Amino acid sequence: MSTAEFKAIVEDFEFIDDWEDRYRYIIEKGKSMPSLDDALKVDATKVHGCASQVWMHSTIDDDIFYFDGDSDAIIVRGLIALLKAIYNGLPVATVVNIDAVTELGKLGLTEHLSSQRSNGLNAMVDRIKKIAETELINQ
Repeated sequence: MSTAEFKAIVEDFEFIDDWEDRYRYIIEKGKSMPSLDDALKVDATKVHGCASQVWMHSTIDDDIFYFDGDSDAIIVRGLIALLKAIYNGLPVATVVNIDAVTELGKLGLTEHLSSQRSNGLNAMVDRIKKIAETELINQ
């Protein structure tokens, strides 16, 4: 399942042949996100398992999942933007069932990330799923 925003990103990627240009696209997506408020950059929102500093703050409004995030690495900010395009605005029950690796595979991204970046991306996905699963349990 993909959001309309993520489908648009996949379509954009189909027109970009060069991986350097694709990386620039991802970086621009990250740059276009608002920064996470410094008050939210605390240990409770920090994503452990990432080589760079990453924070993710989620909210659930009427069973709809949203998160914002930030990083000190520009490419990671871009990865956060991609994850936002995959997950934001979906029902919590849908969030737990999304296979982000499959979704990101539509971009061919997983083969082009370093092992450190892949581990960090997996840590972010795990954090999103854990938040959604906890919300479902608490309902």
